[in-house]
Amino acid sequence: MNERLFDFIEKSPTAFQAVDNISKMLDEAGYERLSESERKPLERGRGYYATRNRSSIIAFRIPEEISGGFMITASHCDSPAFKLRESAEAEGGRFTRLSVEGYGGMIYSTWLDRPLGVAGRVIVKNGAGIETRLCDLGGAVCLMPNVAIHMNRGVNKDTNYNPAVDLQPLYSMKGSGKSLRARAAEAVGAEERDIAAYDLFLYNPQRGVEWGDFISAPRLDDLQCVFSSVEAFLASEGGSAIPVCAVFDNEEVGSRTKQGADSTFLRDTLSRIAEGVGADLGELLAESLMLSCDNAHSVHPNHPELADKNEAPCLNGGVVVKFNAAQKYTSDAVSYALFRMIAEEAGAELQRYANRPDIPGGGTLGNVSNAQVSLNTVDIGLAQLAMHSAFETAGARDTETMIKTLKLFFEKSIKSGKDGEYSLL
Repeated sequence: MNERLFDFIEKSPTAFQAVDNISKMLDEAGYERLSESERKPLERGRGYYATRNRSSIIAFRIPEEISGGFMITASHCDSPAFKLRESAEAEGGRFTRLSVEGYGGMIYSTWLDRPLGVAGRVIVKNGAGIETRLCDLGGAVCLMPNVAIHMNRGVNKDTNYNPAVDLQPLYSMKGSGKSLRARAAEAVGAEERDIAAYDLFLYNPQRGVEWGDFISAPRLDDLQCVFSSVEAFLASEGGSAIPVCAVFDNEEVGSRTKQGADSTFLRDTLSRIAEGVGADLGELLAESLMLSCDNAHSVHPNHPELADKNEAPCLNGGVVVKFNAAQKYTSDAVSYALFRMIAEEAGAELQRYANRPDIPGGGTLGNVSNAQVSLNTVDIGLAQLAMHSAFETAGARDTETMIKTLKLFFEKSIKSGKDGEYSLL
């Protein structure tokens, strides 16, 4: 299973490629692609999916007989990276550098002294319109070189990297070889003059590796949860609720985009489903459960003091449920109890995570999405080390645990009685 995860990550250097890969998996499984600009009838017993911006995707199935609401997983396919600016090449002295800026919060030092690829999308003129083409220039396009220790004696002490100086990657010798724009045009089969714009990012092309009890790979946050959700969704069968697998872009920068979890994408899709099956959206949501799937911090082997002693998950310890009193995570007693029942039936071990009270934690897409679509939600993930590094580490056994838990989740349904009373079917 981990090799399949590594394949998926390797083919998904950016959110655009990740959504394209998920779309191909759905196509192979017989799902029909829908357009947001076209309404067509939904058939019982069929599966469908829609994309927005080609960087977010929502897939769902319509059961023959519907009882209950939606069983939803929501994860994100973007990761912290460096985004190329429109005027990407900057010459200075004998070198050509690339002009980039940070996307999301990353551990800067992990990006230095490693070959970096360039990937994303290129917008090409097409007569009176435009079209999107995916672009990947390969795995050794540029590199951010460190300053030698002889010239920076304090490099191993609290080094502060200046993004405008230290984190601008080396591309070529001045005047040597093809420009980045020319290479991008060649990669997408277009003339350079026909490139209207692009969204291109640097990425770590190193393939994941399994070593003993652990796996290490780029972009585990959050492609490990994306992969697990899609695999479980496609493997699930039966059930009378409507299973929904949502994967959003832009979580790392707050989700407040047209394709993020704070957009109307999920609500628009669920409304379309409710209309298609002749049901009331509010009634369906009242009997729904969403899992916000985003990786969690493992207790660190060298710094266990940074974790809360009572809420410290570990690699290979199973699925992590995340809690926060200020609701940066959406888990509450009701949603946790429902998910716990599913995990116990699946034979999956659960762990709890909460940040140490004096160390502010991060957030995720669950509470942001709830502002658009209100339903019972629990935040879960898999434990990992070095979150937001260019190369992250997780437990070798945890992906399979997540898949079997989510598979059963998609096959369940919920019935509600009075407010706060639910039955799991």
